[in-house]
Amino acid sequence: MRRAFASVCTVVVIVTVTTTGCTSATADRPGSTRPRNDTQAQNKGRELTGSEQVLIDRAEEQLIKKCMERERFRYWPEPVESAAERRRHSYVLDDVGWARTYGYGRQLERKAEKAWRSNPNDAYVNALPQAERIRHSKSLDGDQSGGALIAELPGGGTVRAARDGCRADAKDRLYGDFPAWFRAERTVTGLTTLYVPDLVKDKRFVNAVTAWSACMGEAGHPYDDPPEIRTKLPALADGLSPAKAHAAEVELAVAEATCATKTSLADTARALEREYRAKSLKRYREEAADYRRMGLAALAQAEDITGSTA
Repeated sequence: MRRAFASVCTVVVIVTVTTTGCTSATADRPGSTRPRNDTQAQNKGRELTGSEQVLIDRAEEQLIKKCMERERFRYWPEPVESAAERRRHSYVLDDVGWARTYGYGRQLERKAEKAWRSNPNDAYVNALPQAERIRHSKSLDGDQSGGALIAELPGGGTVRAARDGCRADAKDRLYGDFPAWFRAERTVTGLTTLYVPDLVKDKRFVNAVTAWSACMGEAGHPYDDPPEIRTKLPALADGLSPAKAHAAEVELAVAEATCATKTSLADTARALEREYRAKSLKRYREEAADYRRMGLAALAQAEDITGSTA
């Protein structure tokens, strides 16, 4: 079973892509002096839902477009995965309705790949003279030659990012302080390396996976754990037409989601993820507070930029 958890980032996705029931929050703009209302105070400590993060990502692309236009370049906003599309990255499916519609999301993946292949930005950049291609790259992604942002990861090591460029500018406008956001975001999202290795050894998790595997076996799908399905999924479509391949994928996905609910694997993983993550966050209270605060500030900005709500 140890093979199943070579990637320590898988379990946390159960929580982050299936969060529901949160209200859409409004946070003060950076520099605003108006008081927060009761709803804002209640939402101060929460993290963003999947749909809210999608809205922020779309607003970021709009800001990048405007910034690049100021640099006298054309820019087409990059495709942003929807909340439904992001669910395919979860450790285990637990939504039978989603599984019945999308299977494991392989059709969504092909759609995304097609969108990236037809991305007009690539053709536009390739048609530019060499000097302009270099200027385009620096305008979009910045230039670290003059110094870079550096964030230390909880599990060790560091990551770097350019301080300038339109991508950095867009994040700065959304989050209010890109350097602070970069450090907080990399810290909080990097916590999985600290606690997931212990989480997957927890008897409660091991027992839940064992029960899920037994359920799948009874349904005619003998798999030890969800990651094994992801590994073997490509072979499932061998020799099948696209329609039959999708039908086989849906059948297996529905069985996985049904067993995840029936055996409480998803609930157990979510509860353990919250438990272990909360313990890890105690060492990074300041970064966690910044992450939540700036995320809600970015949501408010995104709502203004896009003229819509999550």
